[in-house]
Amino acid sequence: MIKFDDYREKYSHVRMERQDGILQITFHTEGAALKWSGPSHEQLGYAFADIARDQDNRVVIMTGTGDAFCAEIDMHGFGRFTPEMWDHIYKDGKHLLMNLLDIEVPIIAAVNGPALIHAEIAVLSDIVIASENAEFQDAPHFPNGVVPGDGVHIVWPLVLGVNRGRYFLLTGQKLSAREAQTLGVVNEVVPRERLLNRAREIAEQIVKKPTLATRYARVALTQQLKRAMLDNLGYGLALEGLGALSAAETRG
Repeated sequence: MIKFDDYREKYSHVRMERQDGILQITFHTEGAALKWSGPSHEQLGYAFADIARDQDNRVVIMTGTGDAFCAEIDMHGFGRFTPEMWDHIYKDGKHLLMNLLDIEVPIIAAVNGPALIHAEIAVLSDIVIASENAEFQDAPHFPNGVVPGDGVHIVWPLVLGVNRGRYFLLTGQKLSAREAQTLGVVNEVVPRERLLNRAREIAEQIVKKPTLATRYARVALTQQLKRAMLDNLGYGLALEGLGALSAAETRG
């Protein structure tokens, strides 16, 4: 069985610390706010798989570094668009969200600032707490002529409602923390300096419950999401890849 020491320092984009069964994972790029890239896209999925396999994790707190959860992207880190390159993204994209949902303990997202790139990772959490400076957007897809197909097409219509979710994705809408709370995306909005303390308060409440109660609650509450991902994630990634390859070919 995997142990915490086997993976705690394994990933350069994920800092991990655990106390009393509460695992805090902090996303970063070289100690600063996470910049989305090919390596981070790959790493997070594998990190989620290791976390899911460790029975000593009782609750997970997910957060970012500095003043942003994830607000920048490094497209050069993905390489040149080819069918082989997209096959890599296709696999990593499935691992990213399916492995996240395979974590069978409650997850609390502490969104410490703008979540503009792959914000669905945060809002797939069981409890979402945001700092007052947080914002939510799907910036890298349709605003840049890319099919919103790597899970955002599933998550945002579920979280916002079908019509609001489609509007959000097709217009590049940016939601403030308060707007996101009003729409049901975020559960609590707190001052930045209170964010992690509040996340830990909730985690400490959860970890007091019986182990199987917390674990199976997560299983029950994510079943619908996992079914939706199984049905539609690979299809969405394929459509996104076709669109991206077509655009790359047009640009020459």
